[in-house]
Amino acid sequence: MIRPIVLTVTREFAAPPERVFDAWLDPAEACRFLFATEGGEVVECEIDARVGGSARIVDRRAGGDAVHRLRYEAIERPHLLVFLFAADPAGEGEWTRVSIVIAPTAAGCTLALTHEMDPQWADYEAQTRQGWTMILAGLARIMEKSDA
Repeated sequence: MIRPIVLTVTREFAAPPERVFDAWLDPAEACRFLFATEGGEVVECEIDARVGGSARIVDRRAGGDAVHRLRYEAIERPHLLVFLFAADPAGEGEWTRVSIVIAPTAAGCTLALTHEMDPQWADYEAQTRQGWTMILAGLARIMEKSDA
């Protein structure tokens, strides 16, 4: 049996767990960091924040639109968010699983994001890790600005 690729990215936030969690499900906040790239423009951010609901986020980039789709499997505010994830160029049936666990700390919270991918996506592991690291850095900037 071939095991999935499992990568985890962790980040500390100087914001309460509820604030960090809510940013993932609020379209006005999510469009500022979720799949948003420097030089790109998020032109669509639709989120149906319920178990069984979905999201579609489109970042217009120089090379064309990057479409990201999510399907929510678990939403347990403020500590757990699990969704299936697909992005171009993957087809509609190429879903991977992302789990976000948020734990309170004395200074705010720690977020651990785990992405499970089919071994066929092994060539994208470093790029995927870099992408999530960039997304969490963007979220941190939003949290810093809103608490200032």
